[in-house]
Amino acid sequence: MASKPKSTELTEDGLALGLSSRHLRMLAVGGSIGVGLFLGSGAGIAVAGPALILVYAVVGAVIFIIMRALGELLIYRPVTGSFTEYAREFLGPAFGFITGWGNWITWTLIGMSEITAAGIFVQFWFPDVPQWVTALVAVVCLVLLNLLHVGAFGEAEFWFASIKIIAIVGLILGGLAVILFGIGPAGQTASFGNLVNVEVPGTLGGFAPFGIIGILFAIQIAVFSYQGAELLGMAASETRNRRVVVPKAINSVPLRIILFYVGSLVILMSVVEWNKFSGNQSPFVQALEQIGIPAAAGLMNFVVLTSALSACSSGLFSNARLLKRLATDGVAPAVFASTNRNHVPAASVLASGGVMLLGVILNAVVPEQAFQYLLALCSLAALWTWGIILVTHMVYRRKVNRGELPPSGFKLPAAKVLGPIALTFLAGVVVLMAFDDSSRVALYALPFWAAALIGGYYLSKKFNPRHSILNEVAPTPPQSREELLVKTPRS
Repeated sequence: MASKPKSTELTEDGLALGLSSRHLRMLAVGGSIGVGLFLGSGAGIAVAGPALILVYAVVGAVIFIIMRALGELLIYRPVTGSFTEYAREFLGPAFGFITGWGNWITWTLIGMSEITAAGIFVQFWFPDVPQWVTALVAVVCLVLLNLLHVGAFGEAEFWFASIKIIAIVGLILGGLAVILFGIGPAGQTASFGNLVNVEVPGTLGGFAPFGIIGILFAIQIAVFSYQGAELLGMAASETRNRRVVVPKAINSVPLRIILFYVGSLVILMSVVEWNKFSGNQSPFVQALEQIGIPAAAGLMNFVVLTSALSACSSGLFSNARLLKRLATDGVAPAVFASTNRNHVPAASVLASGGVMLLGVILNAVVPEQAFQYLLALCSLAALWTWGIILVTHMVYRRKVNRGELPPSGFKLPAAKVLGPIALTFLAGVVVLMAFDDSSRVALYALPFWAAALIGGYYLSKKFNPRHSILNEVAPTPPQSREELLVKTPRS
């Protein structure tokens, strides 16, 4: 039986303030480090070589700008639905509808993919277990977890994130030992010089063996590795002392990027020459084998399995809050706005989990390539979400400057410069997608995706009697200008 929540404090829409500072910090880690790093970095190394390190650092800086913009909005008005609600408030009801339902569909598809992948990872140890059995058990367990007090979800994500951190820190420390002391099979060739001295016929050699073209193609790989960082916004509204906790969690992003992304890639390509990595295999497995870690493949399979489960659980958490917000705004059935005795949106959790489970069945009968096309579209939807965060932040800042709204006290520095730079960068990624065969299909599907969401909005406007709620003006935050400035740290 689940323990009772330690606090009866509730958000403005009836959810429990059950997440602690420890939970939110680890959610920030788990949201930006996942399967994309452990598996996808191999493809990035194949197209950019050591220059992938620079790519991850630059993209990480853009993600930090986006997170600071989101953080400013979260402190201004912490609310269930996060960026979806900000889109409604600052850009209008149509943008709120499109962003909300678009994100719900996106994370449903991502959850389907991750839970299906979990079945494949389990078959590494138990090849006779049907993939659908693992997927079914995992979805049921994650739904039950999300029906408990929100602190249970936070605790699970804390340990999921801890596994990722232990794996990466272990790789970095082990790799440093190999490089500095010549330990293990790779000790004779491991060197930081491998980042610049490896010469491969047909390449330019050096740090960027494929030149600017390789760097440009690696950008979209790196961008999509960070997908999920924005989910911190969904959890922020249910966090105690959030005006202190949220800024600290967001300000830790640069350190996480340097350690987990840049640090791990530096070690990987110093221990193993970059041209010896396979684009189809996890570079972490190859590096651990070179370091001399026994059962490296099994250990990394466990880490990737927990990453997949973590992504699915976080997506389910986010979708439940999105569905509750959409119901509160009148564009989803009213039952999804209700909460159970643990102050969790139970109906939304069950509905989101049920649709996710349906995806496991669909994945078994729909051609794999078609499913991959949908996931490519999800990646494009992530760019939309990040763009919406930046644009809503710009509108919010204009209202603050005109004295119409109070400042949050946690400002994005140099917002007039950094905001447009980040937005231009995201637009550039969309352009780059047009030159990649695997992601170009997402651009082809974009008009149909947009038409479906826009059509859904106008159908709701015409036939849904509760739709008018979406047009209501967002409530003014209860905090005064002075309270926000006093209670919130500025950096």
